[in-house]
Amino acid sequence: MRSTHAAPACRLALEDGTVFTGTAFGLCTDGAEQGGEVVFNTAMCGYQEALTDPSYTGQVLVMTAPEMGNYGVAAEDVESRGIAVRGFAVREAIEEPSNHRATESLSAWMARHGTIGITGIDTRALVRILRTKGALRGILHVGTARTDAQLVEAARALPSMGGQNLAGCVSPTASGSWGEGLGEWTLRGQPAAGRRYKVVALDCGAKHNIYRNLAERGCDVETVPHDLSAAEIRARRPDGLFVSNGPGDPAAVERTIATLREIAGEVPTFGICLGHQLLALALGAKTWKLKFGHRGANQPVRNLLTGRVEITSQNHGFCVDEASLRAAGGEPTHVHLNDGTLAGFRHTSKPIFSVQYHPEASPGPHDSAYLFDCFVAMMESRRPVTAADMESAQRALAAT
Repeated sequence: MRSTHAAPACRLALEDGTVFTGTAFGLCTDGAEQGGEVVFNTAMCGYQEALTDPSYTGQVLVMTAPEMGNYGVAAEDVESRGIAVRGFAVREAIEEPSNHRATESLSAWMARHGTIGITGIDTRALVRILRTKGALRGILHVGTARTDAQLVEAARALPSMGGQNLAGCVSPTASGSWGEGLGEWTLRGQPAAGRRYKVVALDCGAKHNIYRNLAERGCDVETVPHDLSAAEIRARRPDGLFVSNGPGDPAAVERTIATLREIAGEVPTFGICLGHQLLALALGAKTWKLKFGHRGANQPVRNLLTGRVEITSQNHGFCVDEASLRAAGGEPTHVHLNDGTLAGFRHTSKPIFSVQYHPEASPGPHDSAYLFDCFVAMMESRRPVTAADMESAQRALAAT
């Protein structure tokens, strides 16, 4: 059911001078304004998980699927402490959800979290601009207090994503613990009998479902600030070190990179998304910014060690340079099939591996859940992950 309530006008102004005019949902206060890097996601569902993914900090999210809000909002689907985006742009926002799990509408939930949404715009045209010109800075403005020209200038005044250390904005300030597993959604959950693994997780903006997957596999997860020192990690005597996803420019997260460089090879280490980039930088590789990034739940990746293709969930705007990674002792393990960019690596002599995408999905396919089992195997053996480890884990996942 579509809303019939009157809503104030809302505009999205891009730094290239383009202005889209629609109506506001979520936070509808006259004069309200939010802005950031405008990016798009091609997933057909999972808007709640995306909106609460800390990796979107500092960004205005555009969905390519035309209708958002159909199934409302459910507390179980939140992936962090709250909404992370700096605005939400959709073709059509549905006001009245149809879902027995929903506790409130998308618009009401966004309003409660102070997030502006714009609906009724041509998102196809908007995404075409972003694909052609690359991710652009943009401003969302509710009402008519500012002219289009003023909004375009405000968009141009926003900081670019390059050089921003946003991990520090979303990382916890104190250590914590995580014990919740996957519950009714479990796919695997087969830890070695009687064996628990102590995992220290450098939280750069982690999604909750990552920790659920680790807990499901017999891991006692301690979440710690992203800039915890190598000495403090050693003092915890973990079986494994996990480096999470997160927002911003990986090269700007200098303290985490320094820690990972110091401790490299001492503890079996697994990284996801930003964690993948930080591990590569710590080893001596370089990163670069993609034109418009990879964001969606249908991204094809080939595992170079097993030959299998995975359909993956991704959300990143930066990438690891493959040549510099090889020179630093890393071996590519996964490649993105759309553009050939690096999607995963392992170290040839140290127990370190990582992927650029999200094996926990949420939302998305579960093709890559086997990577958590590879991490457990690496903690057990304390040696680099092998092709046999990945093949065995993939076969086990396929059999469930």
